[in-house]
This record gives sequence, structure tokens and C-alpha cells, in this order.
Amino acid sequence: MSKGFYLTDCGQIITDFAGVIKLVDNNRQDEKKYLAKKIEELAVAMEKMKLAEYVELLNRPGRMFYINFFAGVARGLGMAVGFTILGALVVYTLQRLQVLNLPVIGEFIADIVKIVQNNLRIQ
Repeated sequence: MSKGFYLTDCGQIITDFAGVIKLVDNNRQDEKKYLAKKIEELAVAMEKMKLAEYVELLNRPGRMFYINFFAGVARGLGMAVGFTILGALVVYTLQRLQVLNLPVIGEFIADIVKIVQNNLRIQ
């Protein structure tokens, strides 16, 4: 029986150096395939992130300003419309609560409704 040594990475007993070289070459081929697969996955992920388009946008500050300006205008308009609708719902709810004639709350709500209606008449 020839003396050999056991490689823990692959679970094989190698009896000569030719076997070691072959095993190392196989491992390198496996590593190359693994790295190529990972590079391909990275390329696909970068394509999904649209990284190239983002870098192009960063290189054109005028376009970035234009896009951000109109995005801000749209957000501001959306907030104004949203707060208007929310305020109208609150006033409507307060008017309905006033009809219920709740003792303390009813007077407080009536005062608030009168203030809002006076402000609406002034404008």
C-alpha cells in the first residue's frame, strides 16, 4: 500500500503530485465558473437597478434639477388638495356633531364652525 495524504477540502486520498496538480486545476476551474456565474448575477442586478441611467442622470445636473423641481411641485399640489379635502371633512363632521346638541362639545363645535364660516365669507 502506497503512502498518500488526505485532502480535507475534497475528501480524497492523493498518492502522487500529479493528482494534486489535477485537483488544484479542477478547483481553479470550479472557482472560475463560480466567479463567472457571480459576475453574471452582478451584471443582471446592476441592469435591474438601472445603474447606468442613474449615473447618466448624475452627469446631467440640469435634467436632475428639472425632474426634482416638477416632482416637488406635484408633491406640493397633492398636499394642498389633500389638506383641503381633509379640512372639509373635519368641518362637515363638526357641523353634524353640532346638530346632536351635545352640552359642552356642541357649543365648542358651534364656535369653531362659526369662525370657519366667517372666514369663508370674508374671502
